[in-house]
Amino acid sequence: MKKSNKIKAFLIIFFIVIFSVITARHFIGLHFKKKFSVRPAPAVIVSSVEKSLFYKSIETFGTALAQNSKIYRVKKDNILGNLKIENRFVRKGEIIVALKNQENIIAEFNGKLGKREIAQGVLGTDSLIITLDDLKKIVIDIKVPENYVGALKTGLKVEVSNSAFKKVFNGKVDSVSSRIDPSTRSILARIIVKNSNFEIIPGQLMTVKIIYDEIEQLGVPESAVTIQGDTSFVYIVKDNVVKKKIIETGKRNFGKVSVLSGVNKGDQVISEGITKVRDKAKVKILKPNNK
Repeated sequence: MKKSNKIKAFLIIFFIVIFSVITARHFIGLHFKKKFSVRPAPAVIVSSVEKSLFYKSIETFGTALAQNSKIYRVKKDNILGNLKIENRFVRKGEIIVALKNQENIIAEFNGKLGKREIAQGVLGTDSLIITLDDLKKIVIDIKVPENYVGALKTGLKVEVSNSAFKKVFNGKVDSVSSRIDPSTRSILARIIVKNSNFEIIPGQLMTVKIIYDEIEQLGVPESAVTIQGDTSFVYIVKDNVVKKKIIETGKRNFGKVSVLSGVNKGDQVISEGITKVRDKAKVKILKPNNK
């Protein structure tokens, strides 16, 4: 009898322990499921939809030339006094070189002087070459493919650069030839570039960008646009909720894409983190310097 009671007590305790373990595992599972099943909202960076300037461009190369240039040849033994030429600026009417025969060389326009020796063995080695260049404006003659004839016209804005400078010089198309060269299938155009600080010097090879078809349109960063087949779309964020918007795109400049329809000025589009979001999902907006 006592043995039977002991067995019953053991079985009761055993089942209580098993039930406790099962119950505990159930509630622990619910706790962790609740804790980890809800993922935090992904962090994204947004950009505001705003108007930007978009355009098309023609890019080519050309050699910089002084707008006005003059070369003087002088005999060394005819120079009166010390010769001061290199990096010297003169004004129109100023004496460039005083000569013993009193036929002084006079500056015909404002400009910068330079000189070069005549190589040994060349007839007249007792002479030197003096140059006068007007550098306030630089002339660049370029050849443009004939397929741009419809876009090329005087007055267009031009951006000029060179690897020697960390800046862009502004210019304009001054003239366009009336004929196409049949041998190169190109048309000649002249560019005038402002050079008030005399940074560009004659002979430099310059990169020339002619700007045309300028227009101001709404734009978004290229990184904000997703393309699937023939469809382009962006994700707009409002009250931390994502909304997918199909858009029609246009020109691309400066890392931006013009948007012809689908968004409004001031809309906040996701520019970074779009791979982590989906339509109608919640997101956390970060500032760009916190990424």
